[in-house]
Amino acid sequence: MTEPPTPEPPTSEAVASEVATSEVATSEAGPSEAVASEVAPSKAATSEAGPSVAPASEPPASKALVRQPREPVVEPPALTGIAALPLRSQIAAALALAVVAVVACVHLGMVFLHVAPSNTVTKQHGRAIDEWIYPEFEQNWKLFAPNPLQQNIAIQVRALVRTSDGTSRETGWYDLSALDGQAIDGNLLPSHTQQNELRRAWDFYASTHDGQNRPAGLRGDLSERYLRRIAVLRLDREHAGGAGAVVERLQVRSRTTNVPPPKWSEEKVSDKPIVRELPWWSVPDSDRKDGLTEASAR
Repeated sequence: MTEPPTPEPPTSEAVASEVATSEVATSEAGPSEAVASEVAPSKAATSEAGPSVAPASEPPASKALVRQPREPVVEPPALTGIAALPLRSQIAAALALAVVAVVACVHLGMVFLHVAPSNTVTKQHGRAIDEWIYPEFEQNWKLFAPNPLQQNIAIQVRALVRTSDGTSRETGWYDLSALDGQAIDGNLLPSHTQQNELRRAWDFYASTHDGQNRPAGLRGDLSERYLRRIAVLRLDREHAGGAGAVVERLQVRSRTTNVPPPKWSEEKVSDKPIVRELPWWSVPDSDRKDGLTEASAR
C-alpha cells in the first residue's frame, strides 16, 4: 500500500496574506471585532514556528440579536367607594345620600328661620318651625350673653294623695331637679327630657306669671297646665303615697341658690337660698289617666 502524501507546511508568504485578509475583515466588521485584529500578530509568530490550529471564528456584532425593552402593562385602577358596589347597592346609597342632603337643607332652613328676625315666613309658618325646633334643637344664646345664668334652680313638688284604703295624706317634698341630676350623672347619652324639660317648664311658667303667681297673658294658663302635668308624671314615677295612691292635689316650689364666684373674683353674692312656693293645684282626672305620657304633657 502507498502512504498518503504528507501535507507541506505553509510558507511565510501564505501566512502573511491570511493575516492581512483578517485585518481587512476586522476593519469592516467594526469595533466588536477588535480582538481578532489583536490576535493576527500572534498568528504570524506561530506560522514561523510551525503549523497551528486556527481559532473558531466569531459572528460579527452586526448580526447579533438586540432585545428591545418591553413596555410595562398598565392595569386599570381598582374601583373604590360607591363605584365598587353592585348596581342595586349604588342606587340605594345614592337615594340615602339624597335623603340626608334634603333633610340637612331643611334643618338648616328651619334653624335659620327660627333665629332670624320676624318676617313673612315665620308669621305664616311659625308653628311648624317651632314644632321642628323644640325641644331637641332649641337655640339658646344665654351662654354668650353679657350676664349668663349664675343661679342653681331646683324644682320640688309635694302632693296630697288618697291611698288605697280611702284615707288622705300629704307626702314630703320630692326634689325633681335632683332626680334628673342623678339620671344624668355618669350617663354618656342623657336624654333631652332629663336635661331640659323641667327647667324649660319652670322658665315658661316664671315668664308668664308675676311675683304673686298671677298669669300675665294668654299663655299663663298653658304654662300652668304644662308644669302641673310634668309634676304628676314625676310623682307617679316615684310612686308617691305608695301603691294604688291617687294624686288629688299638688304644690310646686322653686329653690334658687346663687353660684359662688371663683376664688380670684372680688364679687360678693349671697349664699342664702330663695324659695318660691306656688299655690296648691287640684289635679283633674285628665292629668291622671293612664294615657298621659311625657309627650302628651307638652
